[in-house]
Amino acid sequence: MGYLIDDLLHQAAEMNASDLHISENGPAVVRISGMLSKFGDMISDVYSLFEPIVPARQKNMLRENGECDFAYADSFGQRFRINLYRSTDGYNAAIRIIPESIPACDELGLPETIQKFSELPNGLVLITGVTGSGKSTTLAAILNEINQNRAVHILTLEDPVEYKFHSARSLVHQREIGSDTINFASGLRAALRENPDVIAVGELRDLETIAIAVTAAETGHLVFGTLHTRSAAETVDRIIDVFPEQQQRQIRVQLAGCLQAVVSQQLLPGKHGERTAAFEIMVMTTALRNLIREGKTQQMESYIQTGSRYGMQTMEAAVSGLKKEGKIFVNNVN
Repeated sequence: MGYLIDDLLHQAAEMNASDLHISENGPAVVRISGMLSKFGDMISDVYSLFEPIVPARQKNMLRENGECDFAYADSFGQRFRINLYRSTDGYNAAIRIIPESIPACDELGLPETIQKFSELPNGLVLITGVTGSGKSTTLAAILNEINQNRAVHILTLEDPVEYKFHSARSLVHQREIGSDTINFASGLRAALRENPDVIAVGELRDLETIAIAVTAAETGHLVFGTLHTRSAAETVDRIIDVFPEQQQRQIRVQLAGCLQAVVSQQLLPGKHGERTAAFEIMVMTTALRNLIREGKTQQMESYIQTGSRYGMQTMEAAVSGLKKEGKIFVNNVN
């Protein structure tokens, strides 16, 4: 059965928008190539527009907390990640439009170093960036590379599930926070009893989740996680700082032992209306592991600058390369 909201969602997807915003007593607003533009008629009752598609649990969350997240597939089969929230003006929705298929690593322009993370046997790989920087898409592409080429068990914990995987060479199970498990920490704890080879955690939000993820990586699993950080050094500091001071020395030792790589990314406007990803890449070496143990994260960038033989690059080098290749507007980048 189709709903009124489906037509609006479909229009946004047809416009190749990355996001759609719907506000009480205002027109819809789409984000295309990073820029916002209005379209369509005034919307007077946002809650009634969305009410038929909001799951019962999320309705309770919206009523109690003033906000909720859920995934939705419209009558055309297109998937969306929806955040519905209250404000002083009424109800509003922020909607991320999820590509219909999981992009291949080459389609996304992922550097070979990042693509090779799909071959790692174990350890912790962190994909970081601000909201809307493409972390979920990068992670999905890497996981699908594993799915297509390795006979392993992949278990994901997502809030909500975005890209839908179909088991290929791998066995893939996707669990959604709230409907399939209580929270990331609970799902991750259970995952250790579910015989996975690869675990993907949608977001490393809190001490307990981070601690279990590190333990999983130490005990032979390949663990992927995302954080809202802008650089490798900031990522390491963020993880360490989550823990009480008396535990920080121990977590430094653990992280130094299991961390395999950190990718920090941003999306930049391209010349043809698309957005192009730029990546800072840190691949762990003995020297970098020592910096983490010693708490000298401020020295990491200089090691990344000189680590090109390991596939490393700074964000500055990544952006410079995209400029030289003519893939981005020079004026759009500082």
